[in-house]
Amino acid sequence: MRTVIPDADAMHDFGAALAGRLRAGDLVVLTGPLGAGKTTFTRGLGVGLRVRGSVTSPTFVLARTHPSTIGGPPLVHVDAYRLASAVELDDLDIDFPNSVVVVEWGRGMLDGITESWLDIEIERPLGASQAAPAGPDDDGLDDDGLDLDEPRTVTITAHGPRWAGVAGFDPAADEAGHARLSE
Repeated sequence: MRTVIPDADAMHDFGAALAGRLRAGDLVVLTGPLGAGKTTFTRGLGVGLRVRGSVTSPTFVLARTHPSTIGGPPLVHVDAYRLASAVELDDLDIDFPNSVVVVEWGRGMLDGITESWLDIEIERPLGASQAAPAGPDDDGLDDDGLDLDEPRTVTITAHGPRWAGVAGFDPAADEAGHARLSE
């Protein structure tokens, strides 16, 4: 699926809506430049999953776990920016089977971690980061202060057997064997 998300509120709502399709054991990998909206999306996901705690970028702690307030799976939010490999991601000892895990900057780090995941790429307009106002939270490392209200292009690609045949996903795989979310 490729879609345009018009602003930060819509990105948040998109995350909340996707939460309804997720269950324990699901992995979401977010890719996009600083300020693309990865953390905004994850905040929405947290709202949709009804987890406790403020969802903020885990840049300096690498991973944060947000327990469910309704008996559902916890949300584990990982920032893999400083990690060099799948081994380092695995060393975080994340409870993948019993959690919904979101990994920012995780593309290419999934070898041996799981056989199914959603890859979400968020593209922001070129030049947007130069126009972003610097704020007190802008440390140059996370995207909280860079989320301008301008359109983002989001592409979701589903990988692995978990997503084959799931409502809203095309069970016909592409040439690489990956299912795609129906538009």
